Amino acid sequence: VISMAIEPKTKLDQEKMGVALQRLAEEDPTFRVYTHEDTGQTIIAGMGELHLEIIRDRMFREFKVDANAGKPQIAYRETITGNAHGVGKLIKQSGGRGQYGHVEVDVRPGARSTGLVVENKIVGGIIPREYIPAVKKGIEEAILNGVLGGYPVVDVEVDIVYGSFHEVDSNELAFKLAAIFAMKDGFKQGKPILLEPIMKVENITPEESQGDICGDLSRRRGSINSIEKRGHLAIIHAEVPLAELFGYATAIRSLSKGRSSYSMEPSHFQPVPQNLVAAILDQKETK
Repeated sequence: VISMAIEPKTKLDQEKMGVALQRLAEEDPTFRVYTHEDTGQTIIAGMGELHLEIIRDRMFREFKVDANAGKPQIAYRETITGNAHGVGKLIKQSGGRGQYGHVEVDVRPGARSTGLVVENKIVGGIIPREYIPAVKKGIEEAILNGVLGGYPVVDVEVDIVYGSFHEVDSNELAFKLAAIFAMKDGFKQGKPILLEPIMKVENITPEESQGDICGDLSRRRGSINSIEKRGHLAIIHAEVPLAELFGYATAIRSLSKGRSSYSMEPSHFQPVPQNLVAAILDQKETK
C-alpha cells in the first residue's frame, strides 16, 4: 500500500543492492520489489512507512548497502460510481492492409473487492470469436491505468456488447486497442472517483494519554471504532487513511512521552474526500 524509489549511492552499492532486495523479498511476502516501467527506477513497496524504514535499515546493517530513498508514495486506486457505455474504434485504412477494430462495452460499479468481472455478450458474430480473447486482454490492460491519475481501476463489471470487423483489416492487435479505447471512454463517462487505502490502527497507551492520542487520530481523518480498558492502559482501535500516517511513530512518542505503542494493517479502500482530490492529482502531475 506504500512504495518509494530507491537508488544505490555507488556502483558497489548497486551490485549489493540487488542481492539484498532479493533476499529480503524472499523472507517477507508483504515486501515487493519491481522496476518502474517508465523511469527505470527500482521501487520497493510494503505495508507502511515503518515497514519500509525497517527494510532500509536492514539493507544497511545486514548487507552494507547505502542507498538514497525517494518520498513514500501512496497506492491510490480508481473506480467508477455510475453506469456508462464506452465506444472504441481503431480504423487505419490508407492503401494496402490497414487496421480495423471496433468494440463497445457497458461498464458499471462492482461490489467491493471483486476486482474486474468481464462478460462476453456478443451475439451473431459481430465480433468474430477468435478476437474475443484480444478484446478481453485490452480490457485487462485498460484497468491498469485509470483516467483520473493513472492509478489502477478496481471493482468494475464490464459487458462486451457490440462491435464490428473488417474481413481483411481486422486483427488481434486492432481489437485489443479498440477495447482499451472503449474502456477509457466508459471510465470517463462512469463518474470516476479516487480511492485511498485505509489502515486499521491499534494504539496501546496509558489512560492519561488517551485524549491526546484520540484527538491526534481525529486530526488525521481517523475514526475511532472502540476503546478497551486493560488496567491503566487504553487500547484504541481506529481506522485512518494511510496518507495521514506519515510520521505517526514520532507523533505518538511525543504525545505519550514514549509510553505508547501501535500497530497497523491494511483494511480497505474508500473514496478520497472531494476537497483533497485535486491536490493529490496535482502532486502526481508534478512528479
